[in-house]
Amino acid sequence: MLVVDDDPSLRLLCRVNLELEGYRVVEAESVGAAHAALADEQIDVILLDLHLGNEDGLTLMPAINEKGRPVALLTGSPGMHLPDGATVIGKPFSIDELSDTVRRLAGR
Repeated sequence: MLVVDDDPSLRLLCRVNLELEGYRVVEAESVGAAHAALADEQIDVILLDLHLGNEDGLTLMPAINEKGRPVALLTGSPGMHLPDGATVIGKPFSIDELSDTVRRLAGR
């Protein structure tokens, strides 16, 4: 599991709760850190913030698609144009919504 978000408290929230459910979680705070994690780790599901400071999270989609991994887009911007069929988790979200979405994407 890879959590890509520039907000350290949100990454912590995701990591702690998903680790309690038995997932191994890697964190990335930027596009560059996410690329490194995708190259070096066995990632099965990605949670990707669309706004990473001044970076666009969608720039990671080609690398994610190349790996063939499911992704949930995290956004606090309702109405933003997103890829067709994208799985979206709107911020703020509940722990149940996070868990249910990850469980579905991971095929558990």
